[in-house]
Amino acid sequence: MPEGLRIDRPGVTDGAALWRLARDSRTLDLNSSYSYLLWCRDFAGTSAVARDTDGRPVGFVTGYLRPERPHTLLVWQVAVDPAHRGRGLAGALLDGLTARVARQHPLTTLETTITPGNTASERLFASYAARHGATVEHEVLFAADRFPDGPHEPEVLHRIGPLLRVGVPAR
Repeated sequence: MPEGLRIDRPGVTDGAALWRLARDSRTLDLNSSYSYLLWCRDFAGTSAVARDTDGRPVGFVTGYLRPERPHTLLVWQVAVDPAHRGRGLAGALLDGLTARVARQHPLTTLETTITPGNTASERLFASYAARHGATVEHEVLFAADRFPDGPHEPEVLHRIGPLLRVGVPAR
């Protein structure tokens, strides 16, 4: 964990900051501000926020347990403020979140979707898999023609598992 930062559960008061972090990432699909408020209320247990020394959110990861696969955590979005990138914060957020979720629910798999060419996200999740002794499978989850609101790249599902060392990084 980068010095001076801490990982916490998000609260409704963090919703606006998460929306701004997603907007400023310029890579994430920006959802309505209302959705970030709801996310911080209804999915705080499966999401995490990184706070600076003043308590301001500087990064986040949002996720949920899949209803049809309750041992699978789907990571929806990961964002880090530009001033805090390159310090391992996104990886620390993923590790911290999955360790917390695994203490409450048996967790065997992590899933996320990544658009082709997003090498930073591909590296983040490949590194996560390596730290936790897991393999990564890829398949197109949503083809480009599934999106009704204009041009959108396909969303490729990255399925990471089985998670053998959640909360205990490989040495």
